[in-house]
Formats: sequence, C-alpha cells, structure tokens
Amino acid sequence: MDRNEKTEVVSSLHASLKEMGVVVVTRNLGMSVAQSTQLRQKMREAGATYKVTKNRLAKIAIVDTDYAGLDELLIGPVGLATSSDPVAAAKVVVDFAKTNDKLEVVGGAMGVQILDAEGIKALASLPSLDELRAKLIGLIQAPAQKLASVTQAPAAQLARVFNAYAEKDAA
Repeated sequence: MDRNEKTEVVSSLHASLKEMGVVVVTRNLGMSVAQSTQLRQKMREAGATYKVTKNRLAKIAIVDTDYAGLDELLIGPVGLATSSDPVAAAKVVVDFAKTNDKLEVVGGAMGVQILDAEGIKALASLPSLDELRAKLIGLIQAPAQKLASVTQAPAAQLARVFNAYAEKDAA
C-alpha cells in the first residue's frame, strides 16, 4: 500500500467515524474468508459496517474524533464494527461471537464513553432504536384504542338488547 492509498484509507475512516454512534473493536483470531463475509453480510443487514484495517492507520484516523480513547484497544489483528444506531453493531458482533470462537469482542466506544467487553455485551442486550420506536408508538396508541373500545361498548350493548327484544317479539 503506497502513501496515497494510506492517506485515502485514513481520511475515509476518519470521516465515517465522525458520523457513527458506536464503534466496537473486535479481535480476529483467524477467521476464514467465508466467516468474514458472513459477518459483513449480517452487519450490512443491520445497517452497520465491519472493517479490518491496519492498527497504525486506525490510530491516525481516530485522532480528533470522539473515539480517540480507543487507541489502547488497537493491538493485534483487530476489526472495527461501526453503526449510527448505538445498538446495531454491538448486537450483531456479540451474536456472531457467540457462534464463532474466532471472533472476540475487545471493547469499544459510544461517543466519548469507552466501553470494555462487558459494556459492549450489555449494550447489545438493549433493544434497537427501531424496537424502541415501535414500543413507544404502541404505548401512545394503547390509550386511544381503549378509549375507542369503551365508547363503542354501550352501543354494542344497546344493539344486543334491541336484538333480544326483536327475537322475543318474533317468537
């Protein structure tokens, strides 16, 4: 890799880190190409990315970002999982690490907050942003549904009473 390519990699990584909500640092312990491809596919489906970069380039790229504290985690063969949703990348990486012993969660950061491996696992156990939105909408709709059913109940009871009298008169 020549100097221009390195500069391009650093600048693109730096730009993407400024937009991300979470960065998860993983240690790659000899994953095959098929396993890496499978992980990247799962990350794309969740709206996240997974990149393996040289540690020196990653350390240069995190300077002047919220993730500057990650430089001490960038030791050995590491990969960076990133997403704008604070839970998506952590959830995919932790789930993949459960089924694959060649991927280890080292730590990460959410903004300026540096997290260890247990912090990333706790973050992965939280519901995603879409799940939280769905729950919030459900909570907002519940009172309206109850109000509609309460207001319709007397009319339904009246209809049953009228139907009973009609059947009584017909008999």
